[in-house]
Amino acid sequence: MIDLSQPWALVFLLVAGLLAGAVNAVAGGGSLLVFPALLGVGFPPLAANVTNSVAQWPGYAGLVLGARRELPGQGRRIAVTAVAAALGSGVGCILLLVLPSSVFDAVVPVLVILASLTMAVGPWLKRRIGDPAARGRDRTPALLVAVFLAAVYGGYFGGALGVVLISALSLFAHDELRRLNALKGVLSLVVATVTVVVFALGAPVDWLAVALLAPTTLVGGYVGALVARRMPQTLLRWAVVLLGLAVGVALLFT
Repeated sequence: MIDLSQPWALVFLLVAGLLAGAVNAVAGGGSLLVFPALLGVGFPPLAANVTNSVAQWPGYAGLVLGARRELPGQGRRIAVTAVAAALGSGVGCILLLVLPSSVFDAVVPVLVILASLTMAVGPWLKRRIGDPAARGRDRTPALLVAVFLAAVYGGYFGGALGVVLISALSLFAHDELRRLNALKGVLSLVVATVTVVVFALGAPVDWLAVALLAPTTLVGGYVGALVARRMPQTLLRWAVVLLGLAVGVALLFT
């Protein structure tokens, strides 16, 4: 679907992938950059969605690698939430492939707008919640339900999955937010792994686009995780929010 005679399209996607990997690590919502980039170079919405989902996998791997020092001591939490994430992602992927494309065309603008609004209220939500007590107990049943539902969303669409996940983890898991952010990366990687397997078998993935985007999301995710504590997030977050809202509104009228 990429026209190799148009170098600008290749450069556009490479830059979008690099920025998306970094944004996923720093603020979440990086896939909202790649999705409109794919639409901009001529992809139909469904193909853009599944290609975007597959291309995000290396970025999540880079995020986990960069944040690996925050994972020790979370073994049990990682194990149980990863199972919920894998099951939810599988359900979301199946819904995407089974339901008519007209359903996706109708739902995706709403999902993009909701994901963007979720990202916009993320700091307010964190202020309302506060930093959970590190020694408190997780609300495990509610946590698993929340992760499962977030993963269903991630398997079906995936835009701003990290924002949805960190909101769920902040509500129901008692730990420092930096450690929950690392867990968010692990769960995002689990969701992305399921989507790669399912979509590779039955979805219109453009593998050339994946080959272009994957290395840049990997580099962006790794670098973004390393600088996440130092980089000012407000401007970056609002840029993604506004872009997502613009894309969602545009899709409503196309």
